[in-house]
Amino acid sequence: MSKQYETVIGLEVHVELATKTKIFCSCSTQFGGEPNTHTCPVCTGMPGSLPVLNKQVVEYAAAVGLATNCEITQYCKFDRKNYFYPDNPQNYQISQLYLPICRNGSVEIETENGKKKVGIHEIHMEEDAGKLIHDEWDDSSLVDFNRSGVPLIEIVSEPDMRSAEEVIAYLDKLRLIIQYLGASDCKLQEGSMRADVNLSVREVGSDTFGTRTEMKNLNSFKAISRAIEGERQRQIDILEDGGQVVQETRRWDDARGCSYAMRSKEDAQDYRYFPEPDLVPVVISDEWLEEIRSRQPELRDEKRVRYQAEYGIPEYDIDIITSSKKMADIFEETIALGCRPKEVSNWLMVETMRLLKDEDMDADDIRFSPAHLAALIGLVEEGKINRTVAKEVFEVLFREDTDPVSYVEEKGLSMVQDEGALRSTIEEIVKNNPQSVEDYKNGKKKAIGFLVGQTMKAMKGKADPAMVNRILMQILS
Repeated sequence: MSKQYETVIGLEVHVELATKTKIFCSCSTQFGGEPNTHTCPVCTGMPGSLPVLNKQVVEYAAAVGLATNCEITQYCKFDRKNYFYPDNPQNYQISQLYLPICRNGSVEIETENGKKKVGIHEIHMEEDAGKLIHDEWDDSSLVDFNRSGVPLIEIVSEPDMRSAEEVIAYLDKLRLIIQYLGASDCKLQEGSMRADVNLSVREVGSDTFGTRTEMKNLNSFKAISRAIEGERQRQIDILEDGGQVVQETRRWDDARGCSYAMRSKEDAQDYRYFPEPDLVPVVISDEWLEEIRSRQPELRDEKRVRYQAEYGIPEYDIDIITSSKKMADIFEETIALGCRPKEVSNWLMVETMRLLKDEDMDADDIRFSPAHLAALIGLVEEGKINRTVAKEVFEVLFREDTDPVSYVEEKGLSMVQDEGALRSTIEEIVKNNPQSVEDYKNGKKKAIGFLVGQTMKAMKGKADPAMVNRILMQILS
């Protein structure tokens, strides 16, 4: 009988914080830019340059700690992690080993198997390294230090996850908490959220951990899922063949669907950590911590409960709307402008989601304003345009955030309210379509739909379908 194996997974999640400047200098943290233009002597590790801590980094780190139920270390320090790598300009990284800012937290995740708590061992602050760009034409590597010194928090979980599904649920929970806090945009494709997966397998029933490997280069939830499945199977195959798994760092190649060894795994002492001599300890007073706590926004879980009680919209709508802070903000602000919750929800759930999919966009990239969405809903409810025209106007609004009132006026899209003009158009259509009239009178009720369609076509979509139906019934009877 073949052995049954259990997967044990812990994550190290690096999150770039949304500060305007770097952690220890005043250089810009903006993504992109010409290589080596967001740099100065501090973030390129020039001799004699001294770091100065960005206060906002501490506040963001503490805010994430509070939202993930961590204990905040009110007296914490920075340490030097020494290693030699071309994208690491000082030949050390300023990080936190001995006294990280947050410890002993947890988040609750939900999967098909129900709810579960995933422990957070610690969250520490550190600086990012630069970026190596490999030029295959020149057979050389170039280094861009724009990212060097960008502030990071590293969220280290306990090895509490047992499947790819749990890992994705945990990452999604973290991503939403951090986005709601405004601490980071958490865009995996831009590297502002990165996850390293520590994975081992053991026989079901065993309480001893197997040898773990760490996997890097994971920049999407799909890649993370595939890497977990691939690495789990690789380790099981080794054990089944009587071999031993080696502790090492592996790089996942998503295109090939496999991983390969990068280096044998170092232990903490290999980094020769020692307290950072150029920075004083960080002391977070009770007052400062209370101030950070008082600014914590309403997070997704709280929003979901409130939306159900306050707005009475379906749970499915609530899940989709709250899965993006941008979408939730638009929803609430549009309602605050006097629109009915279900009407706003319909526009977000149907037309917005359709266009996001068509344009391959993320909800965070929505450009239209709540004021313009509210104006469009108002035009429909006041009977100035019908829903068909409203959908066309919404497409323009979605792409260019145009004022719908001006647009409708400019393009002459307002509904024809002149009943006399509409009646004469319908009479003409009835006269020109005797077969449909005959079908209707013979009991084929669907024939009226054709006549309504012909009328709407003749009116260029600018007629009220209810009025068209009413006049048609009068004429036909």
